Amino acid sequence: MLSTRPKVAELVFQFFGRALHPELFEVQCEKKIERKRYVAAIQITSTGHVVTWQRPEGMFLTEVATSACHDLPTKRRLMLHRLQGEQHDRIECAGGLFYETEFSLEPVDQRALRAYQRELELVGAKEGLMHEFAPNGRIGTRAFSYIHFESRDSSLRIQAIHTFPDDGMILKSESLFVLPGT
Repeated sequence: MLSTRPKVAELVFQFFGRALHPELFEVQCEKKIERKRYVAAIQITSTGHVVTWQRPEGMFLTEVATSACHDLPTKRRLMLHRLQGEQHDRIECAGGLFYETEFSLEPVDQRALRAYQRELELVGAKEGLMHEFAPNGRIGTRAFSYIHFESRDSSLRIQAIHTFPDDGMILKSESLFVLPGT
């Protein structure tokens, strides 16, 4: 298991048609959401985030933003992207459910990064999940992860922001799980 924030060059975004074992991840904080038509777990991990989405009849879907060095199974992996620039993907799943995601890796200078993190700290505690990581050096800027979510009866929208101060980058992602009939 990885215990430190990965380098930006190592980042991958994966989507699975299954649940993954919780012990594969070092969870920093989490939120569980229970709706009539689905249950979701949103977790900030040491390397990014994990979203597990489950239907009552047993269908599992899992989104993972992590390091390519993080040894995850390949069985029922439906999507794998190296995180570079901007990307978009959409998958139609069994039962009419669809999953859609877009993400971007954006360069940012240290001053702008610190200002951005201060803004997120103001809203993060009230409106989502957030975690501030220990700096890599004595005076380094801390890495920061923030996840905002909107849960409806037939959909779940996840907006995640992960900062990588050592690389001068911000990873932004937005994912949508939508059940039929919405």
